[in-house]
Amino acid sequence: MSQNFAFLDEHSKKEIRRKTLKAIVIPGYQVPFASRELPIARGWGTGGLQLTLSLVGQEDVLKVIDQGSDESVNAVNIRNLIQSTTGVEETIHSGEATLIQSRHRIPEVPLKPFQILVLQVPQPEPLRVVEASERKTKMLHGDKEYSGAFIKLFEQIMKYGHITDDADYPVMVNDRYVMAPSPIPRFDNPKMNHNDGLILLGAGREKKIHAVPPYTKVESLAFEDYPFEVEQFDDKVCRESGLTGVYMDELQDEETGETYYMTNDTSYMLEKMNEGAVNNAKQ
Repeated sequence: MSQNFAFLDEHSKKEIRRKTLKAIVIPGYQVPFASRELPIARGWGTGGLQLTLSLVGQEDVLKVIDQGSDESVNAVNIRNLIQSTTGVEETIHSGEATLIQSRHRIPEVPLKPFQILVLQVPQPEPLRVVEASERKTKMLHGDKEYSGAFIKLFEQIMKYGHITDDADYPVMVNDRYVMAPSPIPRFDNPKMNHNDGLILLGAGREKKIHAVPPYTKVESLAFEDYPFEVEQFDDKVCRESGLTGVYMDELQDEETGETYYMTNDTSYMLEKMNEGAVNNAKQ
């Protein structure tokens, strides 16, 4: 028995592509789709994987990352599934890939016009924390009634003195729909605004696709007296590469107990370290 190219049957891929086109035409809008069964657990990236499998072509160059790493178990298994059913070329370099699937991060290297970034999304509904009914959330989106999303942020300010959402921070897309940008850190939210590449977001368990087309306005929700702020790493230095101003992981040395920082996007860190080694060799 022969295996379908990119695992999914052609009818499934066609249906997902049609829903993807609709999501691109209506930025930020959640488009329902018939989520297929895949050999990975729901919640571990089936939505993003279905988008990738429906879009990947023989000429594509693939990159898969999970929370900034190309070598995590999730990233390796998803990459192996895609590569084994398509034979496409793969890379760890963000700038070389035409199709990037990611969980919880937007790469540090800015997307280019020919690139597609696919983000895995566990919960695509930004209003779910304030409204359990799917029917009512659809009505709220239709009426552009997003006071519930602002109330959630306001309650955090009243309780803690500041907004505490560090990931999956809601955004307004194209001045119309409030969108959940997947559990990317809020550090990555500004990267979506007027971005050169196409960003697709898939939620397999919730059966939703939404999108941020190139050059689309994306603005994080905030208040005039409590503006949106990203995590600051300007005063932190990556112990391995010496980089600053990038998203970093706070780690602890098991031997000394010392707290140190390391660049989260491992391929970006390696590229910068290699560039430094080449420059030093030339000198």
